[in-house]
Amino acid sequence: MTDKPKFEVIDRRKMKAEEEELESHRAPEPPEPGAGPRLVVNEGRGEAAPEPPAAETTPEQEFEGALPPAPTAQESSEQKAAYEASAERVEDLLRAQNPGMGKQPEVSFDHLVQQFYLSGMIQMGAGAQEGQRPRVDIVGARNTIDMLGVLAEKTKGNLTGQEERMLQSVLFELRMAFLELTSMINVQSVPPPPAKP
Repeated sequence: MTDKPKFEVIDRRKMKAEEEELESHRAPEPPEPGAGPRLVVNEGRGEAAPEPPAAETTPEQEFEGALPPAPTAQESSEQKAAYEASAERVEDLLRAQNPGMGKQPEVSFDHLVQQFYLSGMIQMGAGAQEGQRPRVDIVGARNTIDMLGVLAEKTKGNLTGQEERMLQSVLFELRMAFLELTSMINVQSVPPPPAKP
């Protein structure tokens, strides 16, 4: 091992003090339009003025502020028509390559629920080939089940009887499989992670 250090520490305090002294002799610049709050130094004491309390925002408000404006009805209509035309061209190409292939069925609520079901079961290790160790994504499975739960909550009262039965059955099966899997994980007595000092 060499005596030469892997990194070098530079003391910038002296340079920072000189910069602050130069700044204190300059005239304050006018704020830029739309600029946020500025740090104000009290004259003569060199202390920072207390900042006003920031308004608390929820994660939903932060996410909503990051979203672009919603498309207009005309933009949505034009985009949907262009999408459907493009999807039809793709289907025509597929049928040209596979003459026996019929028209693809319309995507329905049942397809959506089935997709969540398959994703959840695969994340819990179902579908592994014989002789191979199943790959389990327990966190992904929990997220899939939770998303399906959100879907059930948000569609409450808007589903047909058959759609509601299917959704509740799939949720029940996925939750039971999750419980079985997590009970097997507990039985294997996984050693706890080492304690941090």
